[in-house]
Amino acid sequence: MKKVFYLILLLTLCQVGQINAHKFEKTSLGGIYEVNGVDIEVQFYTPSIVRIIKAPKGRAYEKKSLSVIANPQQVIFTSHKSGKNIRLESDQLRIIIDQCSGVVSFYTKKGKKLLLEKSAAIFTDFNDAGMKTFSVYQPFILETGEAIYGLGQLQNGKMSQRGVTKRLIQGNTEDVITFFQSVKGYGVFWDNYSPTTFTDNAQETSFSSEVGDLVDYYFMYGGNADGVVAQMRKLTGEVPMFPLWAYGFFQSKERYKSQHEIVGVVRKYRELGVPLDGIIQDWQYWGSNYLWNAMEFLSEEFPNPKQMMNDIHGMHTKMVISIWSSFGPMTKQYRLMEPKNMLLNMGTWPQSGLSSWPPNREYPSNVKPYDAYHPEARAIYWDHLNKGLFSLGMDGWWMDSTEPDHLDAKPEDMDNQTYLGSFRKVRNAYPLMTVGGVYDNQRAISSDKRVFILTRSAFAGQQRYGANTWTGDVQATWNSLARQITAGLNFSLCGIPHWNSDIGGFFLGSYPRKLEDSGYHELFVRWMQFGTFNPMMRSHGADAPREIWQFGQKGDRIYDAIEKYIHLRYSLLPYIYSTSWNVTANQSSIMRALVMDFKDDKKVWNIADQFMFGKALLVCPVVESQYTKETGERRNPIRTTNYSETKSKSVYLPQGTQWYDFWTNEKYQGGRTIERETPIDIIPLFVKAGSILPIGPKVQYATEKTWDNLELKIYTGANGRFVLYEDEFDNYNYEKGAYTEITMTWNNALRILTIGTRKGFYKGMLQSRTFTVRLQDGTSKTVNYNGTQVEVQF
Repeated sequence: MKKVFYLILLLTLCQVGQINAHKFEKTSLGGIYEVNGVDIEVQFYTPSIVRIIKAPKGRAYEKKSLSVIANPQQVIFTSHKSGKNIRLESDQLRIIIDQCSGVVSFYTKKGKKLLLEKSAAIFTDFNDAGMKTFSVYQPFILETGEAIYGLGQLQNGKMSQRGVTKRLIQGNTEDVITFFQSVKGYGVFWDNYSPTTFTDNAQETSFSSEVGDLVDYYFMYGGNADGVVAQMRKLTGEVPMFPLWAYGFFQSKERYKSQHEIVGVVRKYRELGVPLDGIIQDWQYWGSNYLWNAMEFLSEEFPNPKQMMNDIHGMHTKMVISIWSSFGPMTKQYRLMEPKNMLLNMGTWPQSGLSSWPPNREYPSNVKPYDAYHPEARAIYWDHLNKGLFSLGMDGWWMDSTEPDHLDAKPEDMDNQTYLGSFRKVRNAYPLMTVGGVYDNQRAISSDKRVFILTRSAFAGQQRYGANTWTGDVQATWNSLARQITAGLNFSLCGIPHWNSDIGGFFLGSYPRKLEDSGYHELFVRWMQFGTFNPMMRSHGADAPREIWQFGQKGDRIYDAIEKYIHLRYSLLPYIYSTSWNVTANQSSIMRALVMDFKDDKKVWNIADQFMFGKALLVCPVVESQYTKETGERRNPIRTTNYSETKSKSVYLPQGTQWYDFWTNEKYQGGRTIERETPIDIIPLFVKAGSILPIGPKVQYATEKTWDNLELKIYTGANGRFVLYEDEFDNYNYEKGAYTEITMTWNNALRILTIGTRKGFYKGMLQSRTFTVRLQDGTSKTVNYNGTQVEVQF
């Protein structure tokens, strides 16, 4: 009610001319003015990005953003005053400032309305652990029917985030980012790290943060979703390349309990001939909970970790290991950090020093998160990680609880003092700081091995740190599977392209019979099909192991379906790796909401169960049980499966192009809904006309064979272009130019594929190769290629 009164009063005073509006002062970056006791500054960072800063009059502020690493450029702009308005213009944006109300409005240079502030910002006095500051609030006005996306990784199952009210605070399964982008081609990044409420309703769209010395947000215009993602990365950092092996198949579970067990899992995959690139060791290899996250193999079940690494590497597999954001009281890290006040005094996991379940609170663990905002604490963290694990040859880091876990929460927990102020003030940026600490420190000592991090939480800018975020401990249910799609797509639309979920779901609470429940087998296969088209393909979970042989043997329907999709993933590695380069080099995205490629087709704006994987493949996961029947008690049903009658799924094919069924090559016109049969081993998958799809060799791991004889599948009906990218696959020499690109173009009218002259060089590159060019109708031609342009005529 107080806010409403303030806004009415402000409007009245403005109308009668009693607002004290000071003279506008032009600066080298934009301009500064003061309205009704609030200093407002406009800063052009680029012609397409503008920063808006608001603070109470005369209050000095100095803020170093944790997310934004870009510095403002010298932008050519003009300023004009007309009546009560001031207009600032770059060659991309027009900013209108109402000197009477302090409201800022955003337009394209040509005058197209993009976004309007609804009213002035509101500052409310707030005592932050003894520091006098404010809670801050800024409302905007969106157009009716305007779709918006982002806010991070939420579990609400929504594609467009219109109508959402959400308290944004990091959690196990939700990674929040105070950013949204609009179908109109603009984005807003609210640069605040405290718990923040996002509201979108019929009255307004707003951000309201618990703590803020100032209102600080960035408005960016990209013209379309890809353009907005590009602007966000210009602000917060570009995406480094992952190693090729990171796009292979990973196996994990909660948890491998011995050195013998984890090596045996890799060995059995090799014996079965099922591809595998990564094995992941979960927690407790350090032994006692009092030694939580010691970053050493202290458990007697891992007697020779160096031999374990040699065995795993000898089978051409990479190993990733669990590390946490907290330490037990007996660890070296804890004993170093505690006297320096580098630990946060709040409840976290585990809650007991004993490993029994449920936690025995009579024996508290006293595990505490560390102050990831403190540069010395991050250095201590890395020093022990380097000595204890990286020196063994560990290939990647599974950074669990990077929110971090905040259990048994008390209000005073947020008063914990960090290096950058209260925990409340910087709460949501914790994952950015801890993940960034590992990336920066590893890069400082090694360029021979690319940083690979799997993390449970993220914040704006984390794409610059070689991290793939997963959705945490989600439940094994059909609804949960469906929600992962929108979670991943909205997360990617925030500018962070690498994402995945636990294939099969983490907890099996809905399946008390666990793997004996054939209904779970159906869910697992559908989740595996979805995971095939995620930036990371990783099987993991609690309650029961998830290795392929747990689902039968070769010749069994479920086993064969799982194996089929692992092999399919590997056949697509040339396509996936080249798409990854397009992310790094051209600010693209791997998982693509349909609005990214088909914005003019309004029917796709809110489709929640389909997406593009790269620019060629339309993926339509099955997210409902089709073959399982339930009988018996609701809490413990008996499930039986019957695959004899083939079911189907409705699929919408976006308009403006033709589509080919990946499995049958049947052609469809876009702009229509079809029914696609979905036997258990088929996910509806379509290829956009004009696509050039490189297919790699059959392998057991990503680098087993060179790409010296790729199949190029051409889907006719439109012109097409694809850039095949190759490098040394696991170092940073590409940053020095050590890579090659081969541009391929399809001229549909002339029916000619042109394989362009190879650009670039790297050590060990293929000097010559064979391409088998195949049209979707089966017609094929084979050509030799030695790096100079060739044409293939059909």
